[in-house]
Amino acid sequence: MRLNEKRIIITGGASGIGLSTVERCLQEGARVVMSDLPSAENEAKAQKLTDQHDGRCIFVAADVSNSDQVNQLFEATVAHFGGVDGVFANAGIGGVHPADTYTDEDFLRVIDINLMGVFRTARAALKHMLPQDKGSIVNCASILGVFGQSQTAAYSAAKGGVVNMTRALALEAAPKGVRVNALAPGYIDTPLLAPLPKALMDHLISLHPMGRLGKAEEIANAAVFLLSDEASFVTGANLLVDGGFTAGKS
Repeated sequence: MRLNEKRIIITGGASGIGLSTVERCLQEGARVVMSDLPSAENEAKAQKLTDQHDGRCIFVAADVSNSDQVNQLFEATVAHFGGVDGVFANAGIGGVHPADTYTDEDFLRVIDINLMGVFRTARAALKHMLPQDKGSIVNCASILGVFGQSQTAAYSAAKGGVVNMTRALALEAAPKGVRVNALAPGYIDTPLLAPLPKALMDHLISLHPMGRLGKAEEIANAAVFLLSDEASFVTGANLLVDGGFTAGKS
């Protein structure tokens, strides 16, 4: 199995891309910490998975906007599984809003969770991985970290920051055997898009040369690759998984 006995933390792990990645990592033999905001529903999801996978999944609540909670997430992982081998920093929020009506507070909240939250997670991971001279960090970016889109000033700024921060972190960590990569999904068919009107959904689909939205499990497959030893010579990369969205117009 590609992640046999590796100890993996996944933030934003209770739904969408995060949950699919938790499931794929378990299928590949990993021991997984599903982390998300505290709720009975999230704990129940983790319990179901741990029952299915011989106790190899636990839930640890953490808000990535809180450094103490992020640090405690890693401490809980080490206490339960004995260490950390991989991290998928996936927690994030949306942010579609006209720039001229964005308040400072709303703009900074998107930055705090989508950029600072990824940094807090990566910082905590490096503190554990650098001394052991190994590890893989995967930061969830977006196609909107590569190009802009109307009414996404905060989100695009955050995701663009994730992409370039990943490169900088990769350069720091490479001499110690720790890999840091970004993963940039296109539009993915998850509950986040469910409220969109059909006309807008059809438009988003039309922007993908493959003629459909992505599936959460397709992003999970890419995350598993970057977390695995199959990607042992991959660091500082931004892996686009977008159905051709950013390739251009045909």
